[in-house]
Amino acid sequence: MPVSALASVRQRRFPLTAWPWRSAGYLVTTVPVAMGVGIPLLILGFPWALLLRRLSTGDAGPLDSLLLLLVGAGLVAGLGPLVAAPVAVVERLRLRLVDDRPLAPGRVVFSGDAVRRLRHRLGGRVGWREFAYAVVLVTAVPVLYGALAVTLMLILVCAGAPALVSDGPISLGVVTITTARQAIPFSVAGTGALFAVPYLLALVAGAHGAAARALLTTAPDAALRAELVEVSRSRARLVDAFEAERRRIERDLHDGAQQKLVGLTLQLGLARLDLPPATPAASAVATAHDQAKQLMAELRELIHGIRPQVLTELGLPAALRELARGAPVPVTVRAELPRRPPGHVEATGYFVVAEALTNVAKHGGATCATVTAHLDNATLVVEVADDGRGGADPSGGSGLTGLADRVAVMDGRMLLSSPAGGPTILRVELPCP
Repeated sequence: MPVSALASVRQRRFPLTAWPWRSAGYLVTTVPVAMGVGIPLLILGFPWALLLRRLSTGDAGPLDSLLLLLVGAGLVAGLGPLVAAPVAVVERLRLRLVDDRPLAPGRVVFSGDAVRRLRHRLGGRVGWREFAYAVVLVTAVPVLYGALAVTLMLILVCAGAPALVSDGPISLGVVTITTARQAIPFSVAGTGALFAVPYLLALVAGAHGAAARALLTTAPDAALRAELVEVSRSRARLVDAFEAERRRIERDLHDGAQQKLVGLTLQLGLARLDLPPATPAASAVATAHDQAKQLMAELRELIHGIRPQVLTELGLPAALRELARGAPVPVTVRAELPRRPPGHVEATGYFVVAEALTNVAKHGGATCATVTAHLDNATLVVEVADDGRGGADPSGGSGLTGLADRVAVMDGRMLLSSPAGGPTILRVELPCP
């Protein structure tokens, strides 16, 4: 499930998705935005243009040059960020056409008087990054879009060359087509290139969107960045401590309580054999023996739930296959990992699948499910898909909120697709350095 136009071009069914149309919409709506911001920027740049003209003709004296330089710098410093602010608001909204990832708005102070708001806008880093994007929008973007327009026009002319050559020769720069026979190879090439147009639109729109995201996303200041780093480190320490504590509890239960319970069960079994049958004492010991065996089974299940032994010894693929064998619906597992992820990442992926399969049986009404796990660079990707009725809602008590919280602790993300009528696909991405 790609989240941007650039990522979508790698899909096999890309031309059949909405991304080519979204990219075309983004490209078309760029033109009025660039024209709207171009007029005020031309006014701001007029002193600079006049200075360059006088310098090129040799008519500018030192005093005139200094005056034009100061006026131009003053206009840009005083009005540049203010002119770019409305454009940035529009561009943050338009960016959703080619990038589904949320983009935080620029940090603008709205409390206090107008002087404080104006000072924040002029002196803050946000305003100047927005102004830089406005400059890119009226300088580099027209060049990029012009090259795209020329390419599209060339493709269309080549594709329709046999029909166009009847009205006269067609000049393609280095080649001139004069007959329909000469136009056939160009028509074949142009027709083939038409299938690449959606990819071309997505690449250009995606590149523009990436530049907009880079300039319109405000980087945190040094103090906030340091605080975020410390929060990330403390969270990592808590995750490691929690994993170590879980291992200790599992070990203590396995080596301590479980062994003692096994011994108690054996003692009760021996006492049951020594007592005469059909006596009150034999009946009481038999009941205690059965209860001890049931308690031992429950304790073994509890230990398995804390951290399955197969997960510790054989890794995530084997643990997922064992989990699938105990699922109430048929589950197909496709999990081939070239290397073992860290223990806490494996545990999180396992428990996400366990909870998802529980939801499939309890809420999904599915007849089968598929579990896949693979490493994508430094990310463990786990997907659970079922053919149920869909309509999964985190607010419906299905455990999805708990899953999202567990994944967020690992600095991962969870994606859910569950339209009414199904199917339901749960995708979890966990950083795995």
